[in-house]
Amino acid sequence: MPTYAQPVGRRKLIEVSIPLQKINEESAREKSIRHGHPSTLHLWWARRPLAAARAVLFAQLVDDPASRPDLYPTEAEQGAERKRLFELMERLVVWENSNDAGLLAEAHQKILESTDGNPPPILDPFAGGGTIPLEAQRLGLEAHASDLNPVAVLINKALIEIPPKFAGRRPVFPGAADETIQDWPRATGLAEDVRRYGQWMRDEAEQRIGHLYPKATLPDGSEATVIAWIWARTVTCPNPECQIAMPLVRSWWLGKKKGKEAYVVPVVEGKTVRYEIGHDVAHAPTKETDGTVGRNGAHCIRCGTAVELKYIRAEGLQTQFGTQLIATVAEGIRRRIYLAPRKSQSDAGEIVDPTDGPNGTIADNPRWFSPPQYGLTTFASLFTPRQLTALTTFSDLVGEARELVVRDARAAGMDNGRRLDDGGAGAEAYGDAVATYLGMAVSRLTDYQSSLTTWASNPQMEILRNLFARQAIPMCWDFAEGNVFADSSGSVDRLIAAVATAVRSTAARGEANVSQSDAIAQVRTHALLSTDPPYYDNIGYSDLSDFFYVWLRRSLRDVHPSILSTLLVPKAEELVANPYRHDGKDGAHKFFEDGFREVFRLARESAHDDFPITVYYAFKQQDVEKSGQASTGWETLLEGMIRSGWRITATWPMRSERAGRMLSVGTNALASSIVLALRPRPEDAPRIDRRGFLSRLRSELPDKLRELQQGAIAPVDLPQAAIGPGMAIFSEYSAVLEDSGSKMTVRTALERINAILDEVLGELENDFDAPTRFALTWFRQSGFTAGRFGDAESLANARGISLDALERSGIVTKGGGKFALIGPGELPADYDPSTDTSISEWEVVMHLVRALDSEGIPAAASLLARVPEPIDPDLCRELASLLFKLAEDRKSTALANSFNGLGAAWHDVARQARTAVGIQGTLT
Repeated sequence: MPTYAQPVGRRKLIEVSIPLQKINEESAREKSIRHGHPSTLHLWWARRPLAAARAVLFAQLVDDPASRPDLYPTEAEQGAERKRLFELMERLVVWENSNDAGLLAEAHQKILESTDGNPPPILDPFAGGGTIPLEAQRLGLEAHASDLNPVAVLINKALIEIPPKFAGRRPVFPGAADETIQDWPRATGLAEDVRRYGQWMRDEAEQRIGHLYPKATLPDGSEATVIAWIWARTVTCPNPECQIAMPLVRSWWLGKKKGKEAYVVPVVEGKTVRYEIGHDVAHAPTKETDGTVGRNGAHCIRCGTAVELKYIRAEGLQTQFGTQLIATVAEGIRRRIYLAPRKSQSDAGEIVDPTDGPNGTIADNPRWFSPPQYGLTTFASLFTPRQLTALTTFSDLVGEARELVVRDARAAGMDNGRRLDDGGAGAEAYGDAVATYLGMAVSRLTDYQSSLTTWASNPQMEILRNLFARQAIPMCWDFAEGNVFADSSGSVDRLIAAVATAVRSTAARGEANVSQSDAIAQVRTHALLSTDPPYYDNIGYSDLSDFFYVWLRRSLRDVHPSILSTLLVPKAEELVANPYRHDGKDGAHKFFEDGFREVFRLARESAHDDFPITVYYAFKQQDVEKSGQASTGWETLLEGMIRSGWRITATWPMRSERAGRMLSVGTNALASSIVLALRPRPEDAPRIDRRGFLSRLRSELPDKLRELQQGAIAPVDLPQAAIGPGMAIFSEYSAVLEDSGSKMTVRTALERINAILDEVLGELENDFDAPTRFALTWFRQSGFTAGRFGDAESLANARGISLDALERSGIVTKGGGKFALIGPGELPADYDPSTDTSISEWEVVMHLVRALDSEGIPAAASLLARVPEPIDPDLCRELASLLFKLAEDRKSTALANSFNGLGAAWHDVARQARTAVGIQGTLT
């Protein structure tokens, strides 16, 4: 039947094939990178990896070579150019290349070639942590970011709007520019000033409040800097005959490094408890004796009375908790020194709350916030008096540091000019800029300096554990009060250094605009959309960010008056499904889905015809029904996009979690997110019946799968990626009509796409050689376990296969009435395919898996280079993908990992094999 010709511009790489495996590897690796990473500027929840955003933006703008027959008329030329683009992208996503000027210029040139020299501005209307606009700016594109949340707006301004204003300038701190002979590229001069004035701020604070942080006296009489004080909250024991101040302790452990173990030993004396430090492992706390409080309640350390959590909640609400110092952590030589509490140390923290602490009440939503249930209802109540004193002191010093910066900038020859929020770039604006980063460092300090900060006692590190280890503010019982002046995690020195290094690493180039606005207002502009929208009620951004906002407002309200004008973060228009704000779960879902559709309906009206937009969708494990392909949220998203007038042209699984070989077989191997590419669907798009839709799927999916496999897609990701071309056909039409005349649902379309994908993969088996087809059939039945020889003989006779020949070829073993395929781990390591006279695709794949698992890519490449010409490498790659699926169906986790590993590494193996044999283009 004739197909409807969709009038779109040239297809972009994102719509055809991308080097997905490399993108995902670098996205996962990026999570272990902290030094200089933009995420260290300020905490934000659920950031997308920079590598993924950079790759998606590049592929969103650059033409697929097959769309340029004027430049690449043959398939061979198109393949060669696609390979060059992939290699460029593979270099582009490496963290160490983030600011490689030559590489970024090369990437920008490719973008110019595909956009007629005029690339569109990029807009992220849900900018959040700023990953997408930052990477747009890094690629030399005009970046626009907006968000309702003032904390997100500040982060984006700090990442993309402020650094270009002062790029290339020398630092103004007296003497800083003279200490080294160098240029100051990008925002390195600004970063140096953040570091220098931050150090001034730290030193000034120590003069004012350093007496609140006394040194500890060690057993030998010497003194050491305190790193942290460990406190336990207390309530009155409900037993009338006891009624001690009952310590609530999650764990008595302080350190678990082998040979240096340390723990708190509570000693009951009458109706009081004192605390000692124990080191003898034989008497250390066990699972049964560790701590006094857990999820189900607590017990009294003196009388043993069991205490329900509801009693503890009531005590917290009525009388508030007491606190007892249970240990002091001091700085030793390459180790922690744990000391029993002393009154002098305890008394140092017993001061009066400052009168000008942060205002604001914590949201009463137990899903994200448990402290209000225990009486900690205000933001000020989450901090000790010493912490409040330190944080208010640092907040005040931000303003004082700003005045110093302005004075020094004038002395360095900078014009006074307008303020930063008024578009200035002179001394006043520069003072605002440095103050912004110092204020963010103070805000970051609150994540480590609250009474909800805990002590990590694991063997790897004994440090302060920040509050936001997850996307919530949980209650904690024993807490660690850190020394802001110590050289340890959570100290002001380290956080200022982290902020300065993040500024140094920003792109600091091109035009950028950040606004505080809702998405509906922003998407009406004619910018190209790339965005990571919120997902229902996955994260309560506004409520959570109030924790930081109250401190940012205190230190930076005069610098950013329009952004920090409200007492707390605006919430009414926030596009999340919050049951507490929208009359329960149903009302919250309706609010979110209606708002989501409206955003993308308006975006459709101003969309570019020549480029697809890209949208990230965050998967959650519990959403999944079938391998990440079907879920209520996923279907609702797709349905909403299609109803809003969009055609889905690609779906790419983006992984940023390390899990073996990027796989978690048996637990629904999920991507962290799915990236969708979408184009506007014409208003007059026709309808099609069910039969026509299925016919198109069967005729077009095989070629689309081959295109997808050009991007080194791991077998585990192929089903999700294949949804893209399938949904492209489905969403090309205004409706797909069932036999009853009703519209086909997205769920039904996904089921049909997956079923036909299985058919296509099954049909590929006909291309395999006879021994491979036999082995596949036996593998489905028995895997690598032994079966009855008679069954194997019957199967072989039906297929005209000789079992003796299979045994001589080295892929099976038989005898004693048994028959089995030989697994990769049992194959000989000295196998040479160039001398094998009975070689098959099956045998090649088994040996490649063995070599890759035991010796890595070079060994596998060496083996592949010696495979004789009659064996088709493409078929070997497809066999690895098929075997992954079969192993996953059999719940053979280790085998599935191995086959997925070969599929994922195929391009690297093939590339090195080409080098080994000194030829080009014969292996793909």
